[in-house]
Amino acid sequence: MAGITPIVMPKWGLSMKEGTVTAWLVEEGTEISVGMPILEVETDKIANAVEAPDPGLLRRRIANEGDLLPVKALLGVLAGDDVSDAEIDAYIANYVTPASDDEEEDTGPAYQYIEVDGIRIRYARKGAAEGVPVLFIHGYGGDLDNWLFNIDAVGEKLPVIALDLPGHGQSAVKLPGTSIAELARFVAKFMDAIGSDRAHLVGHSMGGAIATQVSLDAPARVASLTLISSAGFGTEINSGYTDGFAKAPSRRELKPVLELLFADPTLVSRQLVDDVLKYKRLDGVGELLGELGGALFGEGKQSEQPGLKLGNVTPVLVIWGRDDQIIPVAHASNMPAGATVEIFDATGHMAQMERANDVNRLIIRHVGG
Repeated sequence: MAGITPIVMPKWGLSMKEGTVTAWLVEEGTEISVGMPILEVETDKIANAVEAPDPGLLRRRIANEGDLLPVKALLGVLAGDDVSDAEIDAYIANYVTPASDDEEEDTGPAYQYIEVDGIRIRYARKGAAEGVPVLFIHGYGGDLDNWLFNIDAVGEKLPVIALDLPGHGQSAVKLPGTSIAELARFVAKFMDAIGSDRAHLVGHSMGGAIATQVSLDAPARVASLTLISSAGFGTEINSGYTDGFAKAPSRRELKPVLELLFADPTLVSRQLVDDVLKYKRLDGVGELLGELGGALFGEGKQSEQPGLKLGNVTPVLVIWGRDDQIIPVAHASNMPAGATVEIFDATGHMAQMERANDVNRLIIRHVGG
């Protein structure tokens, strides 16, 4: 109906089917701007605020706190003063939540697996089959679910690929080596294996250093770089996080370590902690994380700084949280001349989660989507 914009339950990640409304952050009658947090939702992965994708006047709050609703369920309605209450009532009454199977049937399985140099790798594809893809590369101890709030949004505009690095997520508990250079060579081989000659690389933390090294090794294969709180641009790193992540044996010890990732520690849900513990308790993971962390971040210093060799040939977008407690925001000043640098206030190490809408817009604009 013309003049009415729905607010719907977002889809955060390939496996999300439903979410629980935990709190409304704005009242009916509030003028909403793009990116404004309007309500909070908790999933089985993480809790976060739903940010407005469109501007408008909040005319109706439909979902109640505590409601468990499927993806795309109607949560609220934006409409101008020229839209009558009767029109809004009719819109709500006629709204049908799309069946989740309908939107997934043409996209293939949520996750795929491929063997690269004898290592089984989990990855995901979204968006168009044609075109230069955006390849998301997560950080130390992470997995492709670190891009929960980005894969679908960017995938609406561009082809998207995200992988679990070796030894991470649901990929095989095996490393191709413990250096950034070896991990970068593996990512290039992964691109070969899935038939991607060239990609826009988006790297977070350790993944940023890997993406940077790929660009140094094979610049023709990297259409652009987006670096989020990237490693590789200085020596400082919070060893309390890297060591704590590898060694924390229980929920009590792990939760405060994970809270270091966010400016708002309440974003660390119980399920998020449980998922990380489940991964850490897989056979061999503890030893692997210790070996990798020791090689890359031993004695509280980054052992490799490929970013300091990066020239201005590849277009570079840099995103950092001013309150990053893992890698200092001051490292953003070490970017090559010509890089676009965006620093977000009240944001920690996980800008792609804490400022998802802003990050997605920046990525899409940067790569020309």
